[in-house]
Amino acid sequence: MGDKAHARTGAAGGAPAAGRHPRALRNVALVGHSGSGKTTLVEALAQTAGALGRAGRVEDGTTVSDHEEIEHRQNRSVQLSLVPVDWDGHRVNLLDTPGYADFVGEVRAGLRAADAALFVVSAAQEAEAVAATTRALWEECAAVGMPRALVVTHLDTARTPFDAMTRICGELFGGDDPDAVLPLYLPVLGPEAADGHAPLTGLTGLLTQRIFDYSGGERAEHPPSGDERAPLAEARARLIEGIIAESEDETLMDRYLGGEAIDTDTLITDLERAVARGTFHPVLAAAPAAEGARQGIGTVELLDLITGGFPTPLEHPLPAVTTPDGSPLPALDGDPEGPLVAEVVKTSSDPYVGRLSLVRVFSGTLRPDDTVHVYGHGLGSPTHEDRPCHEARTRVGALTSPFGKQQRPLDACVAGDLACVARLETAETGDTLSGTGHPLLLAPWTTPDPLLPLAVRAHSKADEDKLSHSLARLVAEDPAIRLEQNPDTGQLVLWCLGEAHLDVALDRLRDHYGVQVDTVPHRVALRETFAGPATGRGRHVKQSGGHGQYAVCEIDVEPLPAGSGVEFVDRVVGGAVPRPFIASVEKGVRAQAARGVAAGHPLVDIRVVLRDGKAHSVDSSDAAFQTAGALALREAAAEAHVRFLEPVAEIGVLVPDDYVGPVMSDLSGRRGRVTGTEQSGSGRTLVRADVPELEIGRYAVELRALTHGTGRFDRSYARHEPMPPQLADRVLAQRG
Repeated sequence: MGDKAHARTGAAGGAPAAGRHPRALRNVALVGHSGSGKTTLVEALAQTAGALGRAGRVEDGTTVSDHEEIEHRQNRSVQLSLVPVDWDGHRVNLLDTPGYADFVGEVRAGLRAADAALFVVSAAQEAEAVAATTRALWEECAAVGMPRALVVTHLDTARTPFDAMTRICGELFGGDDPDAVLPLYLPVLGPEAADGHAPLTGLTGLLTQRIFDYSGGERAEHPPSGDERAPLAEARARLIEGIIAESEDETLMDRYLGGEAIDTDTLITDLERAVARGTFHPVLAAAPAAEGARQGIGTVELLDLITGGFPTPLEHPLPAVTTPDGSPLPALDGDPEGPLVAEVVKTSSDPYVGRLSLVRVFSGTLRPDDTVHVYGHGLGSPTHEDRPCHEARTRVGALTSPFGKQQRPLDACVAGDLACVARLETAETGDTLSGTGHPLLLAPWTTPDPLLPLAVRAHSKADEDKLSHSLARLVAEDPAIRLEQNPDTGQLVLWCLGEAHLDVALDRLRDHYGVQVDTVPHRVALRETFAGPATGRGRHVKQSGGHGQYAVCEIDVEPLPAGSGVEFVDRVVGGAVPRPFIASVEKGVRAQAARGVAAGHPLVDIRVVLRDGKAHSVDSSDAAFQTAGALALREAAAEAHVRFLEPVAEIGVLVPDDYVGPVMSDLSGRRGRVTGTEQSGSGRTLVRADVPELEIGRYAVELRALTHGTGRFDRSYARHEPMPPQLADRVLAQRG
């Protein structure tokens, strides 16, 4: 693996190699906290593999991964990006994911397309930042048995030395077995500079005890001197014991403890198997190439780890597959000659090409001009329950392999590989592509629940004409965005994961679809109800020549328990209101209740009793009695006290134990009622509370600030409750 001495060269320019077998493919998602150096590492790996002549810089906007204008402006990744490179006869698909928490939906998509994950952690950032944004993803990977390795960056500006960093990683990610997270190499640091930091100049392989020296601009290899060997002994012994503990050879530990020297090749073979099984997680160090150097430090070792230790698509468990009606089917085996099963893991728009669908093929082979069955059922999130199923047959256009902005033609995409399909107009992110003879459906992956609302409206009439179509395309591209047309407030609401996510959504509406929107304050859907009984009389009498209007009705209104809606009761005697017009009165009452009687919010939880009225043999009509019913309800509201009801959400806040006190105090300040707490894994607590929705509109942002990015929450509607009088007075004042 990383200690192999022979040099390798990748295919020039990263050109895709046709006819690859799944055994020669590796799909790796790079994940980690914002600023950890994932995109820079991808550049260094691509340069080492020969796909790039010179690595770009995030600060200059010249990297392959970050090719959108908004990424150049913000100097950070906002979307999943695929960078394929060739190494040692393998095609390595590097999936660069954003590190900022707002774009975790892109990370989930990258993990779906990958067979292994490379966690990138920065020694220049506080350990708390590492834990905040990577631990949850690590646990998600562990839950599905995804192999993982770690790479430490920024050692030249480190706040935390490498040995301390590996110890922290063992504590954070090793769980009950910190010896399952151990370094394969130790860094070699050069002389300290004036700022007190020492550059990374090489690596020492713990298994072969060879030094890989990059200080001369080229990768050189030599054995350590006597003075250099002593510090390696303890780390090497711990690594060997960690590898042996995961070995399938149960006699190996006894032989080692008995003093037998274990062959290095045996250790490397067992290490590769343990990494592929996801039971051992090696830690490496890496740095980008120095000026004039042909490759970054540690990139050869990392590419060797990826090709030698990470599983092939044939070895990694594939998603469950069913028929469209939900009947389970045998597990996929990743056979390129098997039935076609592929999935759209990302959808984007190109101003010249149109819609581009990044597809992972799990079985069979996808070819240009194939006719495929597209089936979609939304993704695994509560917010997508109302996303309708859709299916269609469509013809596959050109297949390409993306490399930054470039799209390089492909003849075919075999099982285990990824490709872009142009103009797959009927497909959305998460949809399954299969053969038309036997439509199949992949189990969905989980998407995060967007919890930050933003109300928008078209800036002009021209924008209004394009807005609906553009928003539909935006949601199809990014399943972490939810679109809501609120029937109570009439607002069009975009639900996103955070402010940065909202900014990107608005940027794409403007730049990709040419739609300008204005943002308006988000309104929470309140309700109105009667605090006590009241009576009302509706009189609608008009005579201005010709056919007149005549209708009189008298009602009694009384409050009902929560959740009762509007109940209408007919108690008219003697035909005071003719039978055909009683339904008209009810229709008018219900229409007025929907419009509200105080501040324009729907009126609920009341019983309206029609007890008397008058009619005219000629001038009474359906419309007249509808108007009279509405007038009667408004008069009753003027007599009674109208109470406002606000929605209350049940929320669950998952935070480290250190933040339980501040979170509970903050919830109390939001008029919340804590209903319970429970332990949820090591060192974390789930706080459950009922909180008015008026108080948590920006909680997704504020919780992140309160807990330094370590907290997350979910919410669900619970009920409507009476609003405090002082807040109700404010609602009335705003209405006035």
